[in-house]
Amino acid sequence: MSPGDGKALQFDYEKSIDSRSGATLHLRVKEAEGAARGIVLVFHGLAEHAGRYGRFASELAARGFHVLAHDHRGHGSTVAPDAPLRRFATSGGAEKVLRDCHAVHLFALERFGRLPVVVFGHSLGGTIALNYGERYGRDLAGLCVWNADVSHGLERRLGRLALKAEKALKGSDVGSDLSRRAMFDAWGKSISPRRTGFDWLSHDEAVVDAYVGDPLCGFVPTVSMMEDIARLVFEGGSKAGLSLIPHGLPIHLLGGSEDPATRGGRAIGELAEALHALDCDRVESLVVEGARHETLLETEVYRRPAMESLFAFLDRTLALAARPAEA
Repeated sequence: MSPGDGKALQFDYEKSIDSRSGATLHLRVKEAEGAARGIVLVFHGLAEHAGRYGRFASELAARGFHVLAHDHRGHGSTVAPDAPLRRFATSGGAEKVLRDCHAVHLFALERFGRLPVVVFGHSLGGTIALNYGERYGRDLAGLCVWNADVSHGLERRLGRLALKAEKALKGSDVGSDLSRRAMFDAWGKSISPRRTGFDWLSHDEAVVDAYVGDPLCGFVPTVSMMEDIARLVFEGGSKAGLSLIPHGLPIHLLGGSEDPATRGGRAIGELAEALHALDCDRVESLVVEGARHETLLETEVYRRPAMESLFAFLDRTLALAARPAEA
């Protein structure tokens, strides 16, 4: 079942909020059913939008969480003078994306009170969430980084140099053919047999078809957006960046063994090892055997163990957050 199938799987309402970055953020909200236990901020992935997370929001709401999911700059229905579709900003895009996330965080606290806040990010959203945790981790009860690769291997470093060359040749505000070939094209070819070039997203054909048919999904990011993403990857995944995460912050890492965007889930294990090496002592990681990139939108055989792991993590995180109040 894909998000948005029936009223129960939709967000309760949508609104616009202003960010100090200059953006007007398109925000979707699902309020907790019954007594609220916490707040989850959802950061979506590259070339998609927050509207695809309705089912996830509904499941969290049923467990007592208020859920807020906004469209990043250059995505969905968020607007900013310097951020048309496919671009974060004319300059400083990575910083502005994080400011936008903080604007949603502050709105959530103002709207719902000082409940424990957990940040959940998928793919690019996971990279953004990791950077956010490094900056605002002391204000969070938990951090979930799913399906993200923040490795700094030779291939990534060479790719960053190639991106600079592409910018010199073509400019910054055109589609990055280099990134299209290295990401979407390569990931599409990793699945065989395949119906479409996006079968790497999920085993669920309805999910893939909905993505392909969505005009706000599957676009080629601009060179400038890819530069900003590279900055988030290299700064967020660096030892200096990871060392900023509070050691006691509960962290949930997850990927799939058939996800080409995380090298078959190897990136998840590498990030877990890097965090453990920095004495982060509440890190949980899981690679779901056979799952592809969009674990939240996978078929049930792959989705179920992921969700069970997440819900158990959230319960433990809330119990931990409640301890100081009981002292």
